Amino acid sequence: MNYPTVLLVSVALGIDAFSVALGLGLMGVRLRDIALVSGAVSVFHVVMPLIGLSLGAYLGQIAGPVASMIGALVLLAIGLNTIWDSLKEAGLVKSGRTKTASCGDEKGTAINLHHPLSLAAMACSVSLDALSVGFGLGTIQVDLWLTVLTMGVVAGLMTAVGLFCGKGLHKAVGEKAGILAGLILVGIGLKLLFS
Repeated sequence: MNYPTVLLVSVALGIDAFSVALGLGLMGVRLRDIALVSGAVSVFHVVMPLIGLSLGAYLGQIAGPVASMIGALVLLAIGLNTIWDSLKEAGLVKSGRTKTASCGDEKGTAINLHHPLSLAAMACSVSLDALSVGFGLGTIQVDLWLTVLTMGVVAGLMTAVGLFCGKGLHKAVGEKAGILAGLILVGIGLKLLFS
């Protein structure tokens, strides 16, 4: 596989990360959050193909669809939770639950980007397709480290761009940004689940 092809595959793998980052950015993020999320997504886009490569082609046929379904369900859960929290914040529903730490401002949100498990779950959910790609890397002639590092860098950059775009939209959309972010995440989850 030549390097332009590696770049195209990396961009294709980064599209989910960009879309999810756009949704997260709508909730309001700081520069530190952008660096944290982009870094986590980059690391997972390097590690997941390596895991896929080591598991081998046989498990790839089984785990590929299962991995996609798990990623879709994680995104659906995050999206629905984001919508619920945004509706509570807007006073449209009431709950006795206390607010969680937000991903960028003082308001409560569905995902705490500073909690390692939440961050890992989000980064893993957008990197599961890279796991399936890793299953196929062993069957073709490819510079493994150059390929997975390219995937990581491209996914990290696409995540950062998505977060910056979402942050800009957050300012424009205002109070309804959380609901919009949740709808985007639910939409991505449904697309992954049924495609």
